[in-house]
Amino acid sequence: MIFVTVGSQKFSFDRLLKKVDQMAGNHMLVEEVYMQTGNSTYEPRHCHYQNFYDRDKFVEMVEKSNVIITHGGVGIVVDAVKRGKKVIVVPRRAGLGEHVDEHQLQLMEQFHARNLICACMNVDDLPYVLRMVETRKFGGYQSNTDQFVASVDEFLQSL
Repeated sequence: MIFVTVGSQKFSFDRLLKKVDQMAGNHMLVEEVYMQTGNSTYEPRHCHYQNFYDRDKFVEMVEKSNVIITHGGVGIVVDAVKRGKKVIVVPRRAGLGEHVDEHQLQLMEQFHARNLICACMNVDDLPYVLRMVETRKFGGYQSNTDQFVASVDEFLQSL
């Protein structure tokens, strides 16, 4: 299963939804596709979709998915990577009216550089990126929480 999620921002992300729906309609995707379309205006014709899933259903969709195609929101990216999912990030672009700045692009670049996700800057490249992600070996997520807590503890002890 492929799960597409575009977050809960007030902005539409029709560009991504249209491309994936087109790919499903052209039988370029062999797996079923489920979408959380958020506040987008586009209504997919070839994919299962809902504007928003409740938290439990959302987690279930993430768990069931083989590939997650998403915007560059830190929450879904970190959650999916922690769960060992194959993640394709198509960042929302401020220049296209999809967000207020380019922070999703910056986040995507950092995760891509660490081989945790696969970056897709142009939705027209999505068929290629999807084929590539099938065989790609991603790096594993390693939390630095323990190290962070230890450094805070050390600092507090020094006071």
